[in-house]
Amino acid sequence: MNRIEQKLQENKKILSIYFSAGYPNLNDTVQIIQDLEKNGIDMIEIGLPFSDPLADGPTIQASSTTALHNGMTTQILFDQLKDIRKTVSIPLVIMGYFNPMLQYGVEKFCQKCAEIGIDGLIIPDLPVAIYADEYKATFDKYGLINVFLITPQTSDERIRFIDSVSSGFIYMVSSASVTGSSAGFGSTQEDYFKHIADLNLKNPQIVGFGINNAETFNQATQYAKGAIIGSAFITHLKENGSGKIADFVKAIR
Repeated sequence: MNRIEQKLQENKKILSIYFSAGYPNLNDTVQIIQDLEKNGIDMIEIGLPFSDPLADGPTIQASSTTALHNGMTTQILFDQLKDIRKTVSIPLVIMGYFNPMLQYGVEKFCQKCAEIGIDGLIIPDLPVAIYADEYKATFDKYGLINVFLITPQTSDERIRFIDSVSSGFIYMVSSASVTGSSAGFGSTQEDYFKHIADLNLKNPQIVGFGINNAETFNQATQYAKGAIIGSAFITHLKENGSGKIADFVKAIR
């Protein structure tokens, strides 16, 4: 069983952290992953930096730009992670855009992910229909879960289609904006969370965008299995470096 599926079976709310590989410094990636696991994080999204990250707000865009300036590439990330399973056991997901994966070669990329112990991918600009028709067989071949995003604007029909071709979890975007732009959740978002829960999908949902403290984590997980924190963690890294990760995690739960 995939590590993501195993983690989702645990009787707890999942706290996942996103950060850009190669940020704040090129060689910080592995240490940050190890420190996050050591401090109780359940799952990690490793951002593969890209020059045109459409779904990301200014905080993550800036970290991605810094990582690219630091010299981060797809191959360097794979080289950094080649021994990660010797020290880390929690699920690891690469979040990135499809262009670098196409350039690397989709099958070669998936094969490399499987070799180093990556459990899944989040590719915001890969349409679900194209994935289902052209790439799902390759992902399945290498045991990779592909995670799709839904938003408040996604129709119930499309959500059910995404659910039908998905495994693991569905990434439930809390709003129609980019990452890092929300300061909390109002009744509209809470109604949306409840509506999705009432659809009784086969895959659990993990909420992203706008989770930045204990209050928003608890709000997001009232109806969902877990939540993802990205921009707030990157801001913490910017202000504190990679040495005070324990303080960040303690403030969330």
